[in-house]
Amino acid sequence: MPALKDLEIGVMFWAGKDPVATIREQKAFGVSCGQLGVPGDMRLEGAAEAWRAALKEEDFTIVTVFCAYTGESYADIPTVEQTVGFIPLATRAEREQRTKDVSHFAKDIGVKSIACHVGFVPEDKKHPDYIAVRDLVRRICDHAALHGQTFAMETGQEPADILLEFLHDVDRKNLGINFDPANLIMYGSGDPIQAVEVLHEHLISVHCKDGVWPPKMPEGTLGTEQPLGEGAVGMDKFIAKLRQVGYKGTLNVEREIDDLAKKKADMQMGVDLLKRLTA
Repeated sequence: MPALKDLEIGVMFWAGKDPVATIREQKAFGVSCGQLGVPGDMRLEGAAEAWRAALKEEDFTIVTVFCAYTGESYADIPTVEQTVGFIPLATRAEREQRTKDVSHFAKDIGVKSIACHVGFVPEDKKHPDYIAVRDLVRRICDHAALHGQTFAMETGQEPADILLEFLHDVDRKNLGINFDPANLIMYGSGDPIQAVEVLHEHLISVHCKDGVWPPKMPEGTLGTEQPLGEGAVGMDKFIAKLRQVGYKGTLNVEREIDDLAKKKADMQMGVDLLKRLTA
């Protein structure tokens, strides 16, 4: 696999049925690395061999394997609270096991980092959901550590200071953050530039995504994702802040829309923008 330079530009993409074809779609953006999303319904048994061979054949590096879960919905903030990550009690044990299975898959394809959306963690440390999710994250960290992996929680649902408190409470050296600046804006959780300052010691990976703040009404509505450079993040300031705090990992362009043609065009525009900002 090619050696990665500081602030190497990559893409966030989802596993397709044909690993070689999927990787070639990403390389067409002019990148040689990225983060691989594993859908909740992806069959993991026997998948690693094909992905490992494709990565070698295409000389492509996966820096993080992302775990998603069946039944998750990001329609609005209340729906996220009810369906995403480890908060829903009915799916908690199943999703814990799925995350461990994804950790095994990542190990088998040579990836040293896994990540997911943990979900809305209550601020009250005595809340049963807080305690349960904290202990679950500890177990996942300990499992990942057996494979020499880090575990990254994605930003978005909580303000940076609350997330930092949770990190300290979990108390695992291999736990960190996948920083998504747009999520902080779209959930109304806080200014991403300030959040980098708060969380910089724990940054494992970064999404480069853009968005606008949520409208005041109706209550619970998420902000809208925008093409990179067209939202409220301020990508020039964001990259400058990452440099200032000493972040040296990859910058992974992410675009989450259903229109595949526009998604492809926006992804390319995002990669090109980051190349200019990091030149």
